Amino acid sequence: MRIISGRYKGQALSAPKGRNTRPTSDRARESLFNVLAHASWAPPLEDARVIDLFAGSGALGFEAMSRGAAFCLFVETDSGARGAIRDNVEAFQLFGNTRIHRRSATDLGPKPAGVGQPFTLAFLDPPYHQGLVAPCLQNLLTGQWLAEEAIAVVETDAKEDFEHEGWEVLDERSAGKASLTILRPV
Repeated sequence: MRIISGRYKGQALSAPKGRNTRPTSDRARESLFNVLAHASWAPPLEDARVIDLFAGSGALGFEAMSRGAAFCLFVETDSGARGAIRDNVEAFQLFGNTRIHRRSATDLGPKPAGVGQPFTLAFLDPPYHQGLVAPCLQNLLTGQWLAEEAIAVVETDAKEDFEHEGWEVLDERSAGKASLTILRPV
């Protein structure tokens, strides 16, 4: 896996060993970030505050950082994945612009003051078919994690549906065996 574009273009990403994580493909990331860069409803990537939930290697968050995001909070429970994220933070020298939050993305609670302002872009890439998207989306709203103009990008299996009460679907697209859904709070 490599960063597709921006400041770190072409640089390799560390990924956790084993099969516990499923990285978003390079092609899907490229397609997604093209949409985010050009859609009239998307907040600007430049200086964005990003939260990468079910972060895995952090590929989505690091791609956003490469394209100008100011800060990324990586939320991940797996110790191997957190190790890969730490390796990537070190490789890209992003110590002051990132944090790793060891907490379940479905049980975030209220946004702690220590993570700064609310986030403008949320990535959710949970394990497929485990019903994790709806509670995570709800937690983002009830915990006041998101800025008013925020959007969320959800990656699921192409055959997976999820509830999104309180959210409006802005865009849906296929990415091979995956589906990318972009939403905003209503």
